[in-house]
Amino acid sequence: MDRRTTIKWVLAVSAAWPAIHRGFGQATAAAAAVARQGDSDAQGYGTDPDLVTAHKRGEYWPLTLTSAQRRLAAVLCDLIIPADEHSAGASAAGVVDFIDEWVSAPYPRNREDRPIVLKGLAWLDTEGRRRAGSAFADLAAGAQHAICDEICDARRAAPKQRSAAQFFALYRDLTAAGFYSSAAGRKDLNYIGNVPLASFDGAPPELLKKLNLA
Repeated sequence: MDRRTTIKWVLAVSAAWPAIHRGFGQATAAAAAVARQGDSDAQGYGTDPDLVTAHKRGEYWPLTLTSAQRRLAAVLCDLIIPADEHSAGASAAGVVDFIDEWVSAPYPRNREDRPIVLKGLAWLDTEGRRRAGSAFADLAAGAQHAICDEICDARRAAPKQRSAAQFFALYRDLTAAGFYSSAAGRKDLNYIGNVPLASFDGAPPELLKKLNLA
């Protein structure tokens, strides 16, 4: 789960996004109760949001994650995209806020993802207590990695962990999307964006030669 691998995931997110399974968290009454957590009568921000004014957490709709869930979310984010010599980790880049907003938004896709994330976080805590008697966020790093390694690839996950693997796939995509849309993530990718240039010298000669255009 290194940063280079994550970059490949986020660049492929447009293709992978529809593949997220939506059945996780809908099989039992308990899952339905989890799905209702964070529901509200919020109608969203309309069709023309203000993209200039600074957005405050919880400004558009009530947020879902409790303080304990946010702590767990931060730990899991940083396991997926840890700090390195190039940038801070995912949680420092504001990814927990991104995920909290995502699962709290009143739109159909977000309502579908909310129970997947909430039940997945609960599963991590249950698994941590079963294995080591502690919530996931309180486990040693090695124990946290051991749990994640079992669910980070749905193709290799044990049958009883398939739902947890579906959660991890969604959470990994949300973490990558949140990080690489942040200032820290864009800097990590050396993404310049739509900025004015004093001059433009054209495509690099080595690129033109590679494309047989030089």
